[in-house]
Amino acid sequence: RNGNNVMLTNEGKIFLNYALQIQSLYQDVKFEIAELAKVPTGSFMLGASTTIAQYLIAPVLAKFYEKFPNTGISLRNGNTERIEEAILDKSIELGIVEGIVHRKTLKYTFFTTDELVVITHKNSFFANLKEINLHQLLTMPIVLRERGSGTLEAIEDALDKKNIKLNSLNLIMHLGSSESIKSFLEYSNTVSILSMDAVTKEIERGEIKVIPVSDFAITRTINFVHLQGTPNKLSTIFMQFVSKFYNQKL
Repeated sequence: RNGNNVMLTNEGKIFLNYALQIQSLYQDVKFEIAELAKVPTGSFMLGASTTIAQYLIAPVLAKFYEKFPNTGISLRNGNTERIEEAILDKSIELGIVEGIVHRKTLKYTFFTTDELVVITHKNSFFANLKEINLHQLLTMPIVLRERGSGTLEAIEDALDKKNIKLNSLNLIMHLGSSESIKSFLEYSNTVSILSMDAVTKEIERGEIKVIPVSDFAITRTINFVHLQGTPNKLSTIFMQFVSKFYNQKL
C-alpha cells in the first residue's frame, strides 16, 4: 500500500504473469478438447479501436456467435494506443487497430484497408462545395479526433507526406469519438476528417456531405495485433473467420 493506492509487489507481479499464462493455457485446453468434436468453445477478450468497435466489428461478431454459439467474446474499445497497452499488460488477447506498426513487442497482421474523407454537415457553409484543394482545406475550421487515436495518426501521416504539419490546419477542437464529432458538425460551420465507415449511414441519409480534395487522399491499414508469437487457438480461429467474412463481402 502506498498512501491510498494499492500496488502489486514484485512477487505479485510474478504471480500475475503466471496466472495470466495459466488462464491462456486453460482456454487453449478447452478449445483443443472441443476441436476434437469440431465445435470450438471457450472465451477470450477482444479489443478494438473506437472506430472499428463502433462501425466495423459488430456484424462479424454476430456472425461468429451464430456459427460458434459455445464461444464467448468480450469486447473492449478505446483508441489505438489504449488497445495496444491492454495487449501488453495481457488484459486482452487480441486487438484490431488502425494505423502503422508502433511497438516491436507486438505482432501486426494485415486485415483490411480504410479510407478517410473530409466531411461537413448538410447545413454548413461548406456543404455546397463540389471539390477543394489541400490549400483550401488548411483554411477551414476543422475538428478532429484526440491524440492517441488511429484516425488522427493517419491524418498526421498523410499531411507529413505533403510536408505539412498538423498544426498548419485551422484546428479548433479535439473530440474523443466519431459520434461526438458528427454531433458537433450538426451545430457548427466546420469540417472534419473521419473514416468512411463512420459516416456511411449519414451520407446515405443526406445528413453528411463528403468534400473531395483534389490533391489529397488518406488511406490506412487495419491490423490484427497481439503479443509476439502465436495467439491462443480461439483468437486464431476468430482472425481467420473475420478475414474470410470481409473477403466474401468485398
